[in-house]
Order: sequence, then structure tokens, then C-alpha cells
Amino acid sequence: MTDLTSTQAFWLGHLYHASSRQMALSEYAEEQGLDLALLLAWEKRLVVQEVPVPPRHRPQRFVAVEVAP
Repeated sequence: MTDLTSTQAFWLGHLYHASSRQMALSEYAEEQGLDLALLLAWEKRLVVQEVPVPPRHRPQRFVAVEVAP
């Protein structure tokens, strides 16, 4: 892998920060004032360029519920 450009490093840093804080990218982008579409596009671009990207935090969509009799 070659050295990262400053732009690649910028977006990769945001991806790692979101992952380390266990935040969904949509939530992270809103908090940081980033364009979610750009963040997602850069995640995809970095993967295509074979730059290791951190795993996304995916909050649970469903919660187990116990029904009392």
C-alpha cells in the first residue's frame, strides 16, 4: 500500500473515530457536521483502493421483548 493522501487520511480518520466510539456513521456524520453521503462514498473508495477500513458499528434494530402472562 502506498502512503495515504491527506484527503484519504482525513476520511479514514473519521471512519476510525466513528468505529472506536461505536457510533453509526449516520449519527457520527450528523454530530461532526459531515455529509453522510461523502463519508459513505469515501468508505467505499478506500475499500476499493485496498485501504483497510474499520468495521462499522451497527446498532441493534430489534430488541428482545419478554411478554408477561
